[in-house]
Amino acid sequence: MLRYAVKRMGRPREHDERTREALVAAAERLVADGGPAALSVRAVADAAGTTTRAVYSVFGSKDGLVDALAARAFTYLGEGLAGLPETGDPAADLVEAGARMYRRFVREHPSLFRIAFQRVVPAFDLSPELVELRGRVWGQLEAKVGRLRDAGQLDGRSVTEAAVEFNAMCEGLANAELRGGTLRTDVDAERTWRDAFELVVRGFRPAA
Repeated sequence: MLRYAVKRMGRPREHDERTREALVAAAERLVADGGPAALSVRAVADAAGTTTRAVYSVFGSKDGLVDALAARAFTYLGEGLAGLPETGDPAADLVEAGARMYRRFVREHPSLFRIAFQRVVPAFDLSPELVELRGRVWGQLEAKVGRLRDAGQLDGRSVTEAAVEFNAMCEGLANAELRGGTLRTDVDAERTWRDAFELVVRGFRPAA
C-alpha cells in the first residue's frame, strides 16, 4: 500500500508558476531591448537566472515560449476590456477602449504587441489554445461594438464588420506610435488616438 501511495504521488514539480512568470517576463524584456533576434532559449534562461532545461520543461520549445508571450498579449487585452466600466454611452465607451486601454497596452508592452499582432518572430504558428484565447478576446470586442448596434448606431454594418474596422485602427495607430516619425513629437499622441477613434465610431452611425 505504501509503495502504491508513493507511486501515485509521482515526482514533485521542479518548475512552478513563478518560474514560468520569470521566464515570460525575461523573454518580453529581451524582445523589447533587442528585437526578436535576441530571443533564444539560452538568452531567456540566463536573463531569468535559470537553466535551458527550465525553459524546455515549462514551454516544451522556443515556439511554446513565443506562444506564451502572444497569449500574455491577448490576456492583457481581455483583462483591459473586462475592466472598462460601461456607461450609458456605448460610443464613448468604445472610444475609451481604443484611446486609453489599447494605447496603454501598446506603450507598456510593445514587444508583446509586435509578437502577437505584427508576428515579428519568424515561422511562428499560433497554437490551438492561443487561437481559442484570441477568439474569446475578439468576442469581448464584439460585445462592446454590439452595444452600438443595440443603440441603433451601426449603419448597414454587421457587428463583426465594425469590429474589424475598429481593430484595424487600433493596430494602425499602434504601429505608427511604436515606429516613430508618423506621430510627430509636436502632436499630442493621446489626443490623436482619441480623435481617430471618435471619427471611426462616428462613421458607424446612420447618415442624418
